[in-house]
Amino acid sequence: MSHNDDEFYVGYLPEAPAGIAAHVKRSILLILLLAAGVAGALAALQSPFDPGAFEFGIDRTFEGVLLEHPYPLLVVDDGEYPGSHLLVAFGKFGAESLTAGHDGKRVRITGSRIWNDQEQMIEVHELEPLGDARQSLAGGMELGTFSFTGEIVDSKCHLGVMKPGRGKPHKACAILCIRGGVPPVLRVESESGELSYLFLVDEQGNAVNDRVLEMIAEPVEIHGEVERRGDVLTLRADPASYKLL
Repeated sequence: MSHNDDEFYVGYLPEAPAGIAAHVKRSILLILLLAAGVAGALAALQSPFDPGAFEFGIDRTFEGVLLEHPYPLLVVDDGEYPGSHLLVAFGKFGAESLTAGHDGKRVRITGSRIWNDQEQMIEVHELEPLGDARQSLAGGMELGTFSFTGEIVDSKCHLGVMKPGRGKPHKACAILCIRGGVPPVLRVESESGELSYLFLVDEQGNAVNDRVLEMIAEPVEIHGEVERRGDVLTLRADPASYKLL
């Protein structure tokens, strides 16, 4: 019989016998190593978050021409961040109430940047009208009719405010954002992993927010006309024609 077989430990004693103490230490170490291994394996199996950032609490100033429809958009022609910037309000709301009456006007906007490697957005905190645009903006360019398979997400969260900003874990939040006026976007991922974003409008070019709520965060197929306006692609199609997959 080994020395350990003769050992006996009662829980209220200040120390366990040497053999039992060593066995407990080895068991705890093994459990910790197994837990670390399982945690590492689970982390490795997770899909990486989509790229994107939100400068929460940082205000920047942008000047450009504002377009109200179908979703508020600021076209910045100079400065540090040129290009087309979608506009949203603080929280889970679109910027329609902030931009109303300024279509085609030059404005100065103070707000926080939201962006990924393809799209830019501003959470509007202040808007100052500067007068009529110095020059009119060209209309959209028709690119043709295509079919796309992807996921409808809310653009504000997906571009950088939330991680993850798509899929079932984010569905409830996305529904609230899109219901509140945040532009809905079709996220399309190619076989090679390249991402494309198409902002959804109906056949007349109007916003579709209230008509896509039941299809958010679900795989869908949409067949429609693609138009480019500035840096933004829109997909024109009747929401009733969207197919859940």
